[in-house]
Amino acid sequence: MANNQNLLSKLPKVDKILSEQRIINLDVPRNLLMDAIRETLDDYRENIKSGKLNEIDYEQIINAIVTLTYNKNKNHLKRVINATGTILHTNLGRAVLSKSAIEAVVEVASKFNNLEFDLNMGERGSRYSHVEKIICKITGAEAAMVVNNNAAAVMLVLSTLSKGKEAIVSRGQLVEIGGSFRVPAVMEQSGAKLIEVGTTNKTHLFDYENAITENTGIILKVHQSNFKVLGFTKEVALEELVELGQKYNIPVVEDIGSGVLIDFSKYSLSYEPTVQESIKKGADVVTFSGDKLLGGPQAGIIVGKKKYIDMMKKNQLTRALRIDKMTLAALEATFKLYIDEEKAIKEIPSLNMITMDISTVQKKAKKLQRLLKNKLKLKAKINIQSDVSQFGGGAMPLETIPTYVVSIKPNDKKIEEVEKCLRMQDIPIIVRVYKEQILLDLRTIFEDEYEIIVNSFDKIL
Repeated sequence: MANNQNLLSKLPKVDKILSEQRIINLDVPRNLLMDAIRETLDDYRENIKSGKLNEIDYEQIINAIVTLTYNKNKNHLKRVINATGTILHTNLGRAVLSKSAIEAVVEVASKFNNLEFDLNMGERGSRYSHVEKIICKITGAEAAMVVNNNAAAVMLVLSTLSKGKEAIVSRGQLVEIGGSFRVPAVMEQSGAKLIEVGTTNKTHLFDYENAITENTGIILKVHQSNFKVLGFTKEVALEELVELGQKYNIPVVEDIGSGVLIDFSKYSLSYEPTVQESIKKGADVVTFSGDKLLGGPQAGIIVGKKKYIDMMKKNQLTRALRIDKMTLAALEATFKLYIDEEKAIKEIPSLNMITMDISTVQKKAKKLQRLLKNKLKLKAKINIQSDVSQFGGGAMPLETIPTYVVSIKPNDKKIEEVEKCLRMQDIPIIVRVYKEQILLDLRTIFEDEYEIIVNSFDKIL
């Protein structure tokens, strides 16, 4: 006990700590610095009282305060390096914006802008006007509007066209869209009454027709973008639903989810229905995400017949679900790239990663392997392996893309320890771990990230 009191008395006073040059040099708010000092000293007191500390190292205390202050002052939301090979990684922010989208965001965010001001008329305007024309041009729709995500888009559509009415949906399409958010729950919140038809694996046209009543608001088709039902299955085509809807004067809504605007089958990938095709087939309203296969910011995009879109613009929910100036700027710039598909493939990062030729990925892998070997010398075994990347983000769940990974097996450190250290870097590196190896998938790594990766491994190993 006496020894504990002796150690406690040796803890430095706050004034002495504040006079240290390393502390003086910290460019942080004083309140934040004081919190770090108090927390560090409190930790030391607790460790002394519990018998975990037998001596006081003044330099260690200063180091601990500097480290804690730095950690308190840095941003919690930060850039990471995605070495997982999952292109639209929901946990890592999904689609990376194109250079033109980033420039557009910076321009409108750093100065005043005409968000809701009509420059031609000199009066208040609509924020949707900035993107509606370009969205319609690319999709072929009569009208368009945007809300903050696709779940919100579906909710707005249902609230506008089916509140207090029935919405007919195939039982096999009642999906969970992530984070335990489910289509039936979204429908309930919108005020629409869910009418399930068919079975999990088979739904026929007569199932829909038999469910139609005088209280039917819409027929809803949900594209299975994040799962597949295989085997003994039957799904009603959109064209058939459109014909049925026209027969009974009921709008047909399709939630196409991932927002594909190009035919991926041209790039040796599986066919995935596009928004343009849904509009051509006669869907009255189509909803899709902005930050999945579209390659833009998080948004829920609603396209379709003008009379229905106009109704949604007047819905009171619209204000609660609206997007801000930065999202609008990024979305407009992203859609403009689709005017030239070749340009979109080249400049939208997610599309570029998806369509990147396997020989290009292999060249990237060889370059990173060479840099790592030169730096790490004998600290690890470094090889190249063939593997597969994934789309992610609830898009094309059965599709994988051939890739190359650099595998790293440290000689003297545990894999789990290295993986954690990579996550704790100033720029965290998120990797895959497989069979006691760290895998770096080159399909999702940018070339300007090689140096960061190499230096991080050098420091950790």
